[in-house]
Order: sequence, then structure tokens, then C-alpha cells
Amino acid sequence: MTTALRRIIFIAILAAIWEVTSRLSGLPAFMFPGLFQVLETLFNGIISGQIIVAIGQSLGRLLIGFTIAVSLGLLFGYLIWRYKLVEDTLGFLITALQSIPSIVWFPLAIIWFGLNNFAILFIVTIGATWTMTINSVSGFKNVPTLYQRVAKTFGSSGLHFLRTVIIPASVPQIISGLRIAWAFSWRALMAGELLGAGGGLGHLLETGRSLGQMDLVISVMIIIAIIGTIMDNVVFLKLERRVQRKWGLA
Repeated sequence: MTTALRRIIFIAILAAIWEVTSRLSGLPAFMFPGLFQVLETLFNGIISGQIIVAIGQSLGRLLIGFTIAVSLGLLFGYLIWRYKLVEDTLGFLITALQSIPSIVWFPLAIIWFGLNNFAILFIVTIGATWTMTINSVSGFKNVPTLYQRVAKTFGSSGLHFLRTVIIPASVPQIISGLRIAWAFSWRALMAGELLGAGGGLGHLLETGRSLGQMDLVISVMIIIAIIGTIMDNVVFLKLERRVQRKWGLA
């Protein structure tokens, strides 16, 4: 039995348990909607364009925030790896900041930027930057010393040394960092949209809660889970495995 078939059977069993439980629970449909009610709401939301627009808004914010976070993470990672002073100062601070959940920054984001897109983008960026930085530092530090000595023996230095030795040898660790950073930024985005304004899946989730439409809430949760699964398994996991095979790590 293949992995895909196992997952399909498992999901089908969960779906059957969900539908039976909702029918036998005795709770009103708005409190514990059944599977078919949720699927109908999901279908109607897609046909009307409401969910499609929300997905576009969320992914747009995610792309911007994640790009900024990756850029900052690589820059900070390089500086921390390259300079001992930066490692002792900025590196120590980033290690401490990583332990702070990104949503904790939201009150400050509201004060600094207001309840708008900038506040949400700030939360998304914060959610991924520290993780990306730490993984970048780890990748740069784990470059085999032999590679560095051979390159320097042949006269490689400066940007050429960084471009041809350090970054290529760090790619497997950086790809892993991208995967983890994306997961953090996706969660931060949902939390920011849930508390903020400007549309998106998180805001649609809050709308469903305020209107007491649990079928809408669960529909959005399903969309969030599907997008997260696709990005992790189809994009980052495959990219990570491909890089590991190319570098002889798998």
C-alpha cells in the first residue's frame, strides 16, 4: 500500500467519524457542523470568489514578508558567521528574540504602524527572520574546513570565496531553514490577520467566528491546512530532498 493511499484512507476514516459524530452529538448545526455542511460552505465560498480573494490577499502578504525575512536572515547570518563581534552581540540578541512568539509583537506593530497591512507584514517578517538567521549561521559554520582551505589555496577570497564555496556548501542547511521559516511566517500571518484588518484568510476566520458561522470557520481552517501541506510537502520538502541527493546527503 502506497503512502498516498494510506493517507487517503486515513482522511476518509476521519471524515466519516466527523460526520457521524456531528449527527449524533445533539449539538446545533451552527455549533458543530457536519462534513457535508462544511464542504457546501467551502464550495459556495470558492464559487462566490470570497475564499479565492482571501487566499490571494494572504499569499501576497506572505510572499512579501517571507522574501524580506529570508533576505534579512541571510544577511544577519553572514555577518554573525563572519565577524566575532557581531556574533557576540547581534547573534546573542537574535537567539533571545527567537524565543518570543511573533504574535507578541502585534501590540507594538499596531502602535507603530496602525491596524493595517504594514502591521501584518511586520509580524510575518518577524516570524521568519530569526529562524532563518539561525539556520543560515549554522549552514555557514558547518562548511567543511577542507573546502575553505582548498579554495583559499587557489586564491579564492572575498565575494568569489563566498559565492563559490560558502553559499553552495551551505545550501542544504539554508533550504531546511527556508522550510522552517516559511512555517513560522505562515502561522504568524494567520495570527496577524486574525487580529488585524485588511482581509485574508485569518480575517475571514474572524468574520465566521463573529457571525457564529462555524461552517465558515472550519472551511477556512481546511483551506489553511491544505495550503500549508502543499507548500511543505510539494515545494520545500521536495526541494530539500533534491538538494540533499545532489550533495550526497541522502
